[in-house]
Amino acid sequence: MKRLGIIVSILIFLSAFTSQDTTLVYRVVSNQSFKKGEHLEYLVHYGFINAGIATVDVSPQNYILNNRICYKVDIVGKTTSLVGVLAKVNDNWRTYIDTAAFVPHRFFRNIEEGDYRRQELTDFNHANNSATMKFEEYGVKDPADKHKKGKKDFKFPQYVQDMVSGYYYLRTIDFSKLKNGDMINVPGLLEDALYDMKIRYQGKETIKTKFGKIDAHRLVPVMPGNETFKGDSSIRFWVSEDKNHVPIRIEADMFIGKVVCEIQNYSNLRHKLNFK
Repeated sequence: MKRLGIIVSILIFLSAFTSQDTTLVYRVVSNQSFKKGEHLEYLVHYGFINAGIATVDVSPQNYILNNRICYKVDIVGKTTSLVGVLAKVNDNWRTYIDTAAFVPHRFFRNIEEGDYRRQELTDFNHANNSATMKFEEYGVKDPADKHKKGKKDFKFPQYVQDMVSGYYYLRTIDFSKLKNGDMINVPGLLEDALYDMKIRYQGKETIKTKFGKIDAHRLVPVMPGNETFKGDSSIRFWVSEDKNHVPIRIEADMFIGKVVCEIQNYSNLRHKLNFK
């Protein structure tokens, strides 16, 4: 009996450290598409003009947030020196993605576009589906309100994605099970605005790149009416048909013209890219 009492005491002691959240059960998403340390680089051009470079990096180490193991992903976009003279852009988007559930635990944006500046940090609490977003903004259009600073608390639907984590979640999908015209629904969040992102699968195509041709899945987000993009099918992107599901090419029909983003360099992929 004495031994039994000691065992029970030990179990109670351990449970104080292990039962952080007994009500929350995270989903488990299988990731066969990327690994830590992956690096992707894209050339952004507008017509014949090289407008900028975008890099996408998965940190070589994991991080702990909300007692969960996370990938840290950074997307950095910069204008080239020529275009930067007219309208300099230096943007950094960062997310911490749960390695098992593929939901974000923290999202950060640092936006520098011309005279406009915005810093934003969103922390997610998936135990009660709530988030807190802190922001500071300069150079807004209204001359009477050039500086904004604030904090917002809001609720979100289960398995919501930020703009970066949503892209990585898409890479885990088995596109071979989809038919032409099938829709993928992903609940999304930008700033404090929630949206139901719908992405239409449009089959497979062969895409030309600087490395050769490659078979790819074509995906088209259904865009709501807005002042930036032209039409509800104004954005198209292609991800490699192989297990990487790497974005190979992105096209955007904007009111100022067509912008194209093409893969230029890559390293530390989980699988070989099948260029022909």
